[in-house]
Order: sequence, then structure tokens, then C-alpha cells
Amino acid sequence: MIQRIQSLYLLLTTIMSVLFLTGSIINFTENSNSTLNIDFSGIERMSENVESIPLLSILLALIPLLSFLLIFLFKNRKLQMKVTAFLIFIIVVQIALLAWYSYYVMTNFNAEINPGAKLILPVVELILAYLAYRGIRKDEELVRSYDRLR
Repeated sequence: MIQRIQSLYLLLTTIMSVLFLTGSIINFTENSNSTLNIDFSGIERMSENVESIPLLSILLALIPLLSFLLIFLFKNRKLQMKVTAFLIFIIVVQIALLAWYSYYVMTNFNAEINPGAKLILPVVELILAYLAYRGIRKDEELVRSYDRLR
């Protein structure tokens, strides 16, 4: 049953989250025209680590791992639904942390955010995880309806 549509959504979530891990996540420009980046290791200024962000790093590593493992839980739909709901919660926490750290960098370093395409990836991850959850729930309801007919 790996050919289900929710498996495709989970695979796309994995790919998006791995792409989000590579390189800098959010770029900022300071008043002195130097650049600040938020990436997997923390807040960096010109390749020098200014501050580490351990919670965000853990979440950034956990999301692709969890979404990839969810693909192979297709035999236990109830567990897959619970873990997918947890994945959605983690992605929402990741988005909130990214917003909070962006605000932190803008206020403490007098920096302006440089919008990039990578800022859209967490929202796409969230949408894909929700679609996967919805597909798993529909499969579970379909199996329950067949059980009632027997």
C-alpha cells in the first residue's frame, strides 16, 4: 500500500524539509551592510556563529526523519494518523520558532529580512502533512465502513 496518495504527500514533505535544511534558511542585512543568516547551526554573521539555536536544530532534523518513517507505517493507520498529527504540530512549532527568531534578529541586530523562496517551504510542508493526514483518515474511514458491511 505504499502507492497511496498520502505516501506521496509524506515523501514530498520529506523532500521539502531536506531542501529546507540545506544552506541558510533566512537571510538578513544589517545596517553595516553585513549579512546575518539563520541556518541549521544557529545565527551566523559572515560564517561566524553568533548564537546557537538547539531547539530549532532538533526540529529541523526531526521533521524529515519523522516524515520519511511515516511512509512505512502504512499497515498501522491509527498510529500513522497520530504520528502525522504530531508531525503537523512540530511543523507549526517550527514555523513559530522561525518567526520568533526572525523577530529576535531584527530587533537585537537592527537587521532587515531579505525574503527568499525558502520561507515558503515550511508552509508547503504543513499543507502536505495535512493532506497526508486527511488521506490516512479517509482510508481508515473506508476500512471501517467495509467492516460494518461484513
